[in-house]
Amino acid sequence: MPPVSAQPQPPPRRPGRIFSPTDIGLLEAPDREAWQKPDQVMDSLQIAEGSVAADLGAAGGWFTIRLARRVGRNGLVYAEDIQRLMIEAIQRRVQREGLTNVRPLLGTKDDPGLPAGAVDAVLIVDVFHEMEDPIALLKNVDKALKPNGLVGIIDYRLGQGGPGPGPEERVAPSVIIDTAKAAGLIFVSEEHFLPYQYFLRFGK
Repeated sequence: MPPVSAQPQPPPRRPGRIFSPTDIGLLEAPDREAWQKPDQVMDSLQIAEGSVAADLGAAGGWFTIRLARRVGRNGLVYAEDIQRLMIEAIQRRVQREGLTNVRPLLGTKDDPGLPAGAVDAVLIVDVFHEMEDPIALLKNVDKALKPNGLVGIIDYRLGQGGPGPGPEERVAPSVIIDTAKAAGLIFVSEEHFLPYQYFLRFGK
């Protein structure tokens, strides 16, 4: 009999176009606060005063600054992106906002560079479809989590509804769940309060 693989591997997936730093303004739409529901997202990931959180694929820092305000002076937010221009934009924004609890991180396609066992919650919003090596990346995310840490992956629903990338770049929730499981994460639940996106929660 042929050997049986211990962990099924999801099929190869072609990553979408990496979001351009010149398009950061598209992420700052005045109505985003209403449909992105950042407070509910952070509540679902148990992010509170003093938490250590990470914003992966942080782009211009829209979620980063909201995380920083939530965790307060006793907390910490790692704002990670693989594009140096995004990191520079975050640094300018953090300085402008007067925040001292944000650490920008220039990551790579397979490693965000987070410290091991140090993070309470990792948020990955609208970037899964851009990942070149999501299994390797999520394995490193798993290593960064505290024992009860949570990972929230938010991405746009299939089809053409709402903002976000074209339908050809959107990823089914089942693909993300299979990929996360292959990386060693455990699927916890799906939240249903976002109008245009699905929200999947994972643990160690």
